Amino acid sequence: MSAQNLDQPNGTATQAAAPQPASSRAPKYIDIGINLADPIFRGRYHGKPRHPDDLKGVVGRAVEVGCTKLIVTGSSFKSSRDALKLAKEFPGTVFATAGIHPCSSSIFSPSHHKHHDESQSEDEAEHTPACGPDPTKPIIDGDGVDHARSATIIADLSNLITQARTSPTSELVAFGEFGLDYDRLHYCSKEVQLHSFSAQLALAAKLSPQLPLFLHSRAAHEDFVRLLKEAFGPRLERLEKGGVVHSFTGTVEEMRELMDLGLYIGINGCSFKTEENCAVVREIELGRLMLETDGPWCEVRPSHEGWKYLVEWEQKKREAEAAAKAAEKAASGYVEAGWQAQKQPPPQQPRKKNQKKEPEVPERYKVVKKEKWEEGAMVKGRNEPCTIERIAKIVAGIKGLSVEEVCEAAWENTVKVFGVDA
Repeated sequence: MSAQNLDQPNGTATQAAAPQPASSRAPKYIDIGINLADPIFRGRYHGKPRHPDDLKGVVGRAVEVGCTKLIVTGSSFKSSRDALKLAKEFPGTVFATAGIHPCSSSIFSPSHHKHHDESQSEDEAEHTPACGPDPTKPIIDGDGVDHARSATIIADLSNLITQARTSPTSELVAFGEFGLDYDRLHYCSKEVQLHSFSAQLALAAKLSPQLPLFLHSRAAHEDFVRLLKEAFGPRLERLEKGGVVHSFTGTVEEMRELMDLGLYIGINGCSFKTEENCAVVREIELGRLMLETDGPWCEVRPSHEGWKYLVEWEQKKREAEAAAKAAEKAASGYVEAGWQAQKQPPPQQPRKKNQKKEPEVPERYKVVKKEKWEEGAMVKGRNEPCTIERIAKIVAGIKGLSVEEVCEAAWENTVKVFGVDA
């Protein structure tokens, strides 16, 4: 399929220009999906404080690696409000979305017993839903939808969005996160998810002006696309600002259909788990790519197929550094013309017993367990936006491009849709 470049976020496709040579500037990143409103970034785990609030350190580390724009995901009323507060706390760096995640959509069900403004689901009262599927305890259809409650929820969401848009600093940049997730029916039944998505799409279509969409689709592609077309037309021609399907893990065919509809594809650690996942990433057009971490979840792990590209990147880096040192020594007369003056390298010292092996992929920052938290260190198992550089390196390795090319394309796409660099 030929590369596309659209004059509008959801306009008519035209042929894209050939990729330009990478610039010599340091890569810069926008994390389009980071759950900074999750209390885990305040040191709270399942309702219990385990270490001091280190949110400022998390944001600081992101900025240090060049990730200077963070879009904080709103996935419930509470997390949307918290995301907007964070955007005010870190103006110009943090931005927010507002919407109801499919896994938080049980608020539309008559069996939900908490007020929608204080909870996201019956079982997940505090943390954003984890990204792993759980097919063992699905909520079966049949409970129906509380339509009176639904009308109130949508009216309240509309008011939240309207109030946020009155802010002169424009913290709210997208409607979402919302969509369908049939991998995690243990949070919310299919029938309730379908209602939640349809009702929010109707609201999104009525907004004037519209907001870009921050979308979620897992194992639900057919219904997902059908409802989008019902709301915005068969080619999504009534979708004014475009949108991104974040944390994409679908098939090549699904990805191509979404791109053909003018949507963008968000990539994070969950997009690299298998060889098939990486094959999908290889086919994403640069003009449709966005980068994210989806922290505190979706970190890249050594068991992921994509990890090998990080290993290759580090190997090439070490080889380049060794070659540069050799060239420097040669230039300084260490190797003289006509005869060899190289000193024999010192013999390698045997590794001490129990000495840790150097990691294939070194950590930029120290990593500790939450019980041994220390200022300036990352917490093991808590994904942070500073790891977005790994996402870019893996995408670059998969596609055979430079990291700079990947970052520049993702930055331009993200600014075009969300306007976070205005």
